[in-house]
Amino acid sequence: MSTLSIATAKEVFDLLRDDLAAIEREFAEQSASPVSVITEIAEYLIAGGGKRIRPLLLLLSAKSLGCESESRIKLGAVVEMLHTATLVHDDIIDEADTRRGRPSSNTTWGNSKCVLAGDWLYMQAFHTALEERNFRVLDLLISLTQQMVEGELLQMQKLGHLINEEEYFDLIYRKTACLFKVSMQLGAAITHASDQVDGQLGEYGRNLGLAFQIIDDVLDLTASEEVLGKPVASDLREGKATLAVIHALERGTGADREAIRKVLADRSFANVSHTQILEILNRHGSIDYAMDTACAYAEAARLSIADLPDTEAKRALLWVPGFVTSRDR
Repeated sequence: MSTLSIATAKEVFDLLRDDLAAIEREFAEQSASPVSVITEIAEYLIAGGGKRIRPLLLLLSAKSLGCESESRIKLGAVVEMLHTATLVHDDIIDEADTRRGRPSSNTTWGNSKCVLAGDWLYMQAFHTALEERNFRVLDLLISLTQQMVEGELLQMQKLGHLINEEEYFDLIYRKTACLFKVSMQLGAAITHASDQVDGQLGEYGRNLGLAFQIIDDVLDLTASEEVLGKPVASDLREGKATLAVIHALERGTGADREAIRKVLADRSFANVSHTQILEILNRHGSIDYAMDTACAYAEAARLSIADLPDTEAKRALLWVPGFVTSRDR
């Protein structure tokens, strides 16, 4: 068993600072269009920041396999462009007003322009990826895009309805964990790693992505709007049942289940308050259950890369799951 120490946040960002800055420049360069409104929307989205965790994963995956080629920068920008495009479309679908503490792009430019800007970003991401002349890269990205679109459509079908844990995990895999998995696999693709290594890195990304989304869903229920940067309990108001809610539905009294069903069906807290829902979730240990599940997936991510060579990149990959599960936004 390896006794490799887990990196600190400072060590991780010292390791990746230059590469992340290069990805930011590449993203800005690739997002420039002769049609000014596309560039304006892209610049606004880039300025909104974000954790850049997906390009970070791609960089660490590539570095753990000894890759120093320019491909890691270009594909780092590709995964962030794809992620940004999904956020634009999500905000339109969810009729969101804010994103990361600022007005969402669709409130400024309108739905029509933003859906087309999102489409443009998707195509630009593929255009950039095509320059790699690597069929494995394209295969991963095409499959990923199909999974994400299918996930969004499945979620729309299930809005306002009760779902079980199996359906929940299928949804969050498609919507979130699949992109984490592919970000790791792209690192393997550009180094032409073995199927075994590709599988280990992909499993790390999948487990980490599931942990990330479960934490996101818990924060949506428990964080403050000031910290979260968007309205709290948005999922319930949109009719989405997340893991803690599913847990409480399965264990609650008839009155508890009826209260939760009411919010999901109404898509509002007009008849049952957010505070009442939190009381139900806490009484049944549902928030703790979701947190424990996220931590279990985070640990599974660490275990999945146990066989990788001991490097600074591996130390950084061991740090990421703790960052994901301990964040407050």
